[in-house]
Amino acid sequence: MARNIEVIAAAISAALAGAAVAAATPEEVKTLGSTRMPWGAEKAGNKEGTIPEWTGAIAPPATFDPKTPTRRPDPFASEKPQFSIDAKNMDKYADKLSEGTKAMLTKYPTYRLDVYPSHRTANYPKYYLDNTVKNASQCKTVSDGLKLEGCWPGLPFPFPKTGNEVIWNRLLKFDAPAFTSANMSSRVVDATGKSTLVAASTVWIQYPIFDPKRTTPISGNEPYEVLRLDYSAPARKAGEKVLVRDSVDMVDTGRRAWSYLPGQRRVKLSPDLAYDTPSSTGGGTGVLDDTAVFFGAMDRYDFKLIGKKEMYIPYHAYKVRDPAVCPDPVRHVKNHLNPDCMRWELHRVWVVEATLKPGKRHVYPKRVFHFDEDFPGVGIADNYDSTGQIYRVVHNLPISLYETPGYHTTDEYVTYDLATGLYAHQTDPTDKGGWTVTEMKPDSFFSAEALAAEGVR
Repeated sequence: MARNIEVIAAAISAALAGAAVAAATPEEVKTLGSTRMPWGAEKAGNKEGTIPEWTGAIAPPATFDPKTPTRRPDPFASEKPQFSIDAKNMDKYADKLSEGTKAMLTKYPTYRLDVYPSHRTANYPKYYLDNTVKNASQCKTVSDGLKLEGCWPGLPFPFPKTGNEVIWNRLLKFDAPAFTSANMSSRVVDATGKSTLVAASTVWIQYPIFDPKRTTPISGNEPYEVLRLDYSAPARKAGEKVLVRDSVDMVDTGRRAWSYLPGQRRVKLSPDLAYDTPSSTGGGTGVLDDTAVFFGAMDRYDFKLIGKKEMYIPYHAYKVRDPAVCPDPVRHVKNHLNPDCMRWELHRVWVVEATLKPGKRHVYPKRVFHFDEDFPGVGIADNYDSTGQIYRVVHNLPISLYETPGYHTTDEYVTYDLATGLYAHQTDPTDKGGWTVTEMKPDSFFSAEALAAEGVR
């Protein structure tokens, strides 16, 4: 274990809980672009060679057609699993498995991990990397880690020193400044294996702080992400709209959310679209801040940085996201996504333990997050119940986009409820549109007024 974990000084979180955390040291900053990638990840592979050195961005396969960019062929389709992990041999790999993964292997005899060669394909635009270098010596958290100060539009903390800093890296992950999916769908698979569509929508996601034309630092309370969903199915949800605006100031501004309900024909403020409110598209399998492993404010938890370790995580999920390879009847099997459609790789991840603060409420008293060092929005969440048992497990299903260098999508995910055997899969089926990088929309598009103006009358 000592070989895989970078031990973090235990005094950091206790001594600096409510204060600004020191930026990276000058010695650390000097390593960016040499032994460290500009986003802080280790450039070298591991000693065993099972994690490779970063050598460059992903190259699109010859079958990729830029005229139909949402159809993204698997660049590693010819590769075969190196080995598989199941309940019978999991002890051999226990030090590289999350507790939630172990729980799923133990509970479901049909569950397994097909482990493929690891590939490091992270790639970011120059302006993002330049700003990340600035952040290494300037960006810090204040107000118990709930506000950012002195930060530029890049990765906030290439050398995270606290759990809050790792979570900020996840929240300000870089996918693309603006992108949309014409048919984002969420399906719930019950304990018998029956798949039911619970929501379909057009989704717009925008990161105002990552506007390539921007030349100023992040201000105190501006939104880092804005999200809008216009539902089209099933019939009971058609016409509904949801708008979420998340601020870099979680203390005084926080999340602002609105919803439009056709039956009421009005837009209303929806403060309950946060924390452990059951997800309306999850069919009882998850809560709102389960979205994409973690999505929302940090004020209800104490986040402790455990360290960095090697772990098997879902990666380069082209197969499970391609209906031509794994259509719904194939990828959605009883209790879990079809292992034949999944790809697992060994990567270095930051491990953060979240413990509920005294006097705060959440359905998960404890959570453990594992976020990739190259893609800070990629990882696994193990969520515990009040008895200390694994309750729910959340996986990202990430891919890199070919048509626009430096962009990725990390917003497809699956939530497993081990108590019921149900799971929910949020996906963007490429046969009906898939994610598309777009021009940034005016801020007015992401406003309550826009929802009201476009609502069905």
